[in-house]
Amino acid sequence: MTNWLDDEQQAIWRSWLRVNRELPAALARHMHEHSSLSMSDFQVLVALTDVPDGHLRISELASTMNWERSRVSHQLRRMEARGLVDRAGCPEDGRGSFVAITPAGRKAIEQAAPEHVQEVRRLVIDALTPEELELLGHINAKLLEVLE
Repeated sequence: MTNWLDDEQQAIWRSWLRVNRELPAALARHMHEHSSLSMSDFQVLVALTDVPDGHLRISELASTMNWERSRVSHQLRRMEARGLVDRAGCPEDGRGSFVAITPAGRKAIEQAAPEHVQEVRRLVIDALTPEELELLGHINAKLLEVLE
């Protein structure tokens, strides 16, 4: 027997789905309007700037971003053509390869990040009270725990 959602639960679930659809779209529009990067470009560059030497195995990047390796490869090909990243083989492992942020990629993210953070602040952080933000953090942690 199905344990259906009651009206309140269904409304909350549907609003959650709407936020998960509209927030990324709003951030992507803003990124497009204020930088030369797509949100996918930005996510790759964030992952690369999060490591001290600015380079990762492509398989690590795919895992970090929870993307299929083919999606990562297509994205990197586009970014490499624009000079944002470089790819290189792995000397210890002929099958593996690395991706590294280039100076142009670093410059692009340094220019895009302040505007992006300002928009995240406007759409999420400043829209919530400190208590609501703390609660959102707890809720996110709990849901991620279940997902893992």
